[in-house]
Amino acid sequence: MQTETVKKGRLFLFPSLLADTPAWQVLPRYNIELIAKVKYFVVEELRTARRFLKSCDRNIDIDSLSFEVLNEHSGADDVDRMLMPARSGFDIGVISEAGCPAVADPGADIVSAAHRAGIEVVPLVGPSSIMLALMASGFNGQQFTFLGYLPIDGAARAAVFRDMERDIRRRRATQIFIETPYRNDRMVADICRNFPGDFKLCVASGLTGSDQRVRTMDVAQWKAADINIGKIPAIFLLFA
Repeated sequence: MQTETVKKGRLFLFPSLLADTPAWQVLPRYNIELIAKVKYFVVEELRTARRFLKSCDRNIDIDSLSFEVLNEHSGADDVDRMLMPARSGFDIGVISEAGCPAVADPGADIVSAAHRAGIEVVPLVGPSSIMLALMASGFNGQQFTFLGYLPIDGAARAAVFRDMERDIRRRRATQIFIETPYRNDRMVADICRNFPGDFKLCVASGLTGSDQRVRTMDVAQWKAADINIGKIPAIFLLFA
C-alpha cells in the first residue's frame, strides 16, 4: 500500500510596519488577508509581532496562534525545529522587528533552512527602509552597498569610512548604513569629521510615519546646520 505524501506548507515573509502607522496605509490588502489565515509564526520579538498582527486585523485571535522567537541567540537546531509545522503541511509566517524579514535580520537563517528542506519561500511586498531611503535620496540607485551597522569603536569606524569613500569614488556606489537611534546624532557628527565637505549625506528618518523626514545635503551643510535628528529610527546614505 502506497503512503500518501503530506504536502509541505510554505514560508511566508511578511514585511512589518516601520512606524506607528495604520497597516492599510503601507501594506497590500493581500498581505493583510493572508496573514489572518496563518497560524504559525516565527518572529524576532514576540510583543512587537503580536501588536503588528492586531494592527493588521483586530479580529485575529492572538491566543490561538503559535509563536517561535528567532534571534541572534537561536541555534541551528532551534531553526530546524521552527520549520516542523511546514513539514506537516502548515504555512509559517516570518515577521521581523520592523520592515522586511531576512534583510539585516536573523530571519535569513530560517529562509536558508527552508530552502535546504525543500520548503517553498514566498517573499511578500511591503515597506523596506533601505529601499525607501535610497529612492528618496537622489543618489545612485544602480550601484549601492548596504553595510548594516558600522563599528562603534572610533578607529574601526574611521577605517570603514575610508573604505566607503574609496568605493564612492571608484564605483560611484551609494553607501547605505544604519545606527542605533540614540546614536543618530553622533553618527552625523562622525560623518562630518571624516568626509570631505562636498560629499553628500542623506538621512531618512521616521519613514512611513507622521514624523517622516528625508534630508539630502552636502556634508559641509550638515556641519553648519547642526540638525538634531534625535532617537527616531533612521537610515544614512553617502554619495558624491
